[in-house]
Amino acid sequence: MAKAPTSRQGQLSLDLPQDERLGYRGPAVTDIVGITYRQLDYWARTGLVSPSIRKAEGSGSQRLYSFEDIVRLRVVKRLLDTGVTLERIRAALEELARQGRELSDVTLASDGRTVYAIDDDRQLLDLLKRGQGVFAIALDPLVDELRGEVSVLPSLRGVTIEPAADGADVVPFDVRAV
Repeated sequence: MAKAPTSRQGQLSLDLPQDERLGYRGPAVTDIVGITYRQLDYWARTGLVSPSIRKAEGSGSQRLYSFEDIVRLRVVKRLLDTGVTLERIRAALEELARQGRELSDVTLASDGRTVYAIDDDRQLLDLLKRGQGVFAIALDPLVDELRGEVSVLPSLRGVTIEPAADGADVVPFDVRAV
């Protein structure tokens, strides 16, 4: 069996033949994604998310969206909810496609202004600056590393610093190293 071709949109690829892929009609898609039919229609007409199973071909025809299309639509919706403009979302998705990355290969993050992609190699890329690398600090590993380093340092327990009459801070004499 031949695999379904991966589209230019950088959509997820499943190991299903093209003729066995399920399609979902517009009203069902809008319900599950949480968008209006007008949004869905606009995004399809402008190529942001085109239905990969069947495109509309004149009056009375219905678009059919694949599961991968629905994932892409939900990503667009979530990015809109964070405050990213449709123009920036389009640019970010186009940059992913330009790099040959699929949505399944990255984790997207946003600060409401830009869109970042974190790939499997833990690289953080600013998709709106043509994939420029961004400096990031993963805090969990940093905290674990510091716990190990701090555990071998001499520490003080129960230290209170009392202000002296002359304004200088004085550490009480009975402080014991632990």
